[in-house]
Amino acid sequence: MTKTRNRWIGLVFISMAISLVIIDGTIVNTIFPNVIRALSLTSTQVQWVQESYVLVFASLLLVWGSLADRIGRRRLLVIGLAIFIAASVWAGFSTDAGSMILARVVQGFGGAMVLPTTLSLVNATFHGKERGIAFAVWGSTIGGMVALGPVLGGWLATDFGTDGWRLAFNVNLPLGLIVIIGLLIWATESKQGQRAGGIDFVGALLSVVMFATLVFGLIEGRVYGWWNANANHPFELGDFKWPTDGISIIPVSLAISVVFTVLFVLWERAREKAHKNVLLDLGLFHISSFRNGSFAALIISMGEFGLLFAIPLWLQNVEGLTPVSSGLVLLWLAGGAFLASGVGGAMSGKLPAVRAVQIGVLFELIGVAGISLVATTGGGWWPVAPFLLLYGIGVGLATAQLTGVIMVEVPIEKIGQASGSQSTVRQIGSALGIAVLGTVLFTATQSAAETHLKETEFVSSMPSVGLQNDFIDGLTTAVVDSAGGALPAVGKIAMSARATADQAAEVQAAANDGFTDGVKATGWAAAGFLFLGLLSTFSMGARRRPESAKETAAKA
Repeated sequence: MTKTRNRWIGLVFISMAISLVIIDGTIVNTIFPNVIRALSLTSTQVQWVQESYVLVFASLLLVWGSLADRIGRRRLLVIGLAIFIAASVWAGFSTDAGSMILARVVQGFGGAMVLPTTLSLVNATFHGKERGIAFAVWGSTIGGMVALGPVLGGWLATDFGTDGWRLAFNVNLPLGLIVIIGLLIWATESKQGQRAGGIDFVGALLSVVMFATLVFGLIEGRVYGWWNANANHPFELGDFKWPTDGISIIPVSLAISVVFTVLFVLWERAREKAHKNVLLDLGLFHISSFRNGSFAALIISMGEFGLLFAIPLWLQNVEGLTPVSSGLVLLWLAGGAFLASGVGGAMSGKLPAVRAVQIGVLFELIGVAGISLVATTGGGWWPVAPFLLLYGIGVGLATAQLTGVIMVEVPIEKIGQASGSQSTVRQIGSALGIAVLGTVLFTATQSAAETHLKETEFVSSMPSVGLQNDFIDGLTTAVVDSAGGALPAVGKIAMSARATADQAAEVQAAANDGFTDGVKATGWAAAGFLFLGLLSTFSMGARRRPESAKETAAKA
């Protein structure tokens, strides 16, 4: 009884560990305006503060997931948390851009140890019906923390003044120490023996370059240009500046990723034939549940959080909510995710995990489509709240149960590799989704805003088409480049161009309608990805995972 109780107490601290990383990833988006002002960041520095963490995090998931099998899953989790906490404190005391960027890099380094090892520990600790319940708790925690982060960030940004952002980083110190102590007491260590050949350092290096260049290309394509270089946003790294005439850095980055992917596969196959340790056992993709589940996870991740970056922008810039108020709206999503924890646990063993995934994705699809249908300028937050709740329930169900389906047939000695692999797949899906849906948001916003502005009395009264186009282009460019941040000032801009108060109000409404239309278009695009993801789930199986030799011996 004591051993069973300890497992569940350990699960609480494992879930708290992943919570720290997830909250940090979402809270930064809310407090970032304060960070920019405090550190006087340039646009280029802003980009690197945001993306350095994501790039390092996504690049190392596979590496740490594989190494956890060999050096100990709990041990690597504790080490990763310690590094993450130290880097958080570093970020909290940063006084310039360089220090902040380096701190975020180290945060990504430590955070990448946490995600796959928490998943590996859950998979190795729990079995049978208990595993379904444990995955429900783990997955719902992720979904809930995604929504809770903006609330905390908004609260800190609103109630603690210009230095509130430092608390957002430094609070990780006491919380992280509590989690580490809890893990050391209640979480059970788990690892597998080494094969010949030692650690696959070459494979690790190849995978880091492969994923870093891929994620960079997907995330930054809209900024730097998918093919031709964007002269308005040149790529800069230190003193190096990519040429603004000719091809963009993005296709070069993606081409490098393709080359290193081929090299990685060839290298891993060669080591496997020589019976040496590999970073990724490519034989995992011969397991139908793992292969089909990973593909489904990729597609679902593209649409899963598509609206989470758009809705706070809409709530604050169009509906006029404060950062903390917009964060509180997202608590409906968090509530749904936590509710799904109980539902998922209750369904475990009674309903096939694949069916639970399908129900979860269907809830997500209904939630996203519903938001796209009811969101209107001036309509407020309450019409979208019920659909955020449905969406949260879907995320809680799908995230947890999909993980279980993917891992169900993976031998226990390979769960670290499998955990890192499926976590990486989801990160790539999220990056690809952000790239595509971000493009949809801003392209649709610009197009819709142009249409609405042309219909206003102020624009139509201008003496020439040239003046009309110049005014519209300047206004829509400002809205898009600021990710909607310029929207509250649109009316003032119109009045400075000699619009009357009534005309300025009409221009303001037109710009707001344009952004609302952009958010709705983004929602429909996300719904499309979720529909494709739902279809892909019908190819997944739900068989039991093969037992390890230790498990078989224990039963005997």
